[in-house]
Amino acid sequence: MTDEGFAVERLRACALFARADGAVLGDVARALRRRRFRRNEVIFHQGDPGDSLHIIASGAVKIVLPSAEGDEAIIATLRPGDFFGELALLDGAPHSATATALEPVETLVLPRSTFQELLDRDTLLRDALLAGLVAELRRLTGHVEELHFLDLAGRLAMRLTRLALEQAPGARGEVRLDWPYTQSDLAAMIGGTRQSVNKLLSGLVDEGLISIERDTLVVVDVDRLTRRAER
Repeated sequence: MTDEGFAVERLRACALFARADGAVLGDVARALRRRRFRRNEVIFHQGDPGDSLHIIASGAVKIVLPSAEGDEAIIATLRPGDFFGELALLDGAPHSATATALEPVETLVLPRSTFQELLDRDTLLRDALLAGLVAELRRLTGHVEELHFLDLAGRLAMRLTRLALEQAPGARGEVRLDWPYTQSDLAAMIGGTRQSVNKLLSGLVDEGLISIERDTLVVVDVDRLTRRAER
């Protein structure tokens, strides 16, 4: 169990529960368990049973598709207020991807039985879930589009643009990104190698499009970086 006031506050930041009334939030909060994960700890593996929904209270989580050779493709990076694990909850199938903590992470965990009861009785929650699934489909469609139609340099610029706009929607100038990613993580996002990403990042720095500090990547100008991606 977790502190109810803290849980309600975190639930209100989650798109899935943002329009739920106080009674529903209280019911959900009382059913939640708080879980903590270390940096690089696996939250669940692809193929594990799907028995709970995770809502991120703090930290960042990567959702990856692993290969038999040990490589991975990062299909999403999630932050506080985001949720994951909902697909397996809905159909009862094993998880279709692996979730890993990019940094120390705390999640609020909602059991499948409670989640299904809430969906049955709350149409607003059902609508929010559908909106979340649509957003995930659009994100995956964008990922596939980048892989097919952009070269590696374009994919890197576009992915950095997307990360900047996720953190600061509508931004056109400078955006400072908290940066828990390794170069291998970034390579896994765009289908490249660590060596190629290192070279391309250096090129973007030389062009004055980004700068890299210890735990921060600065997108100097979102508009310019977007144009760089579309060359």
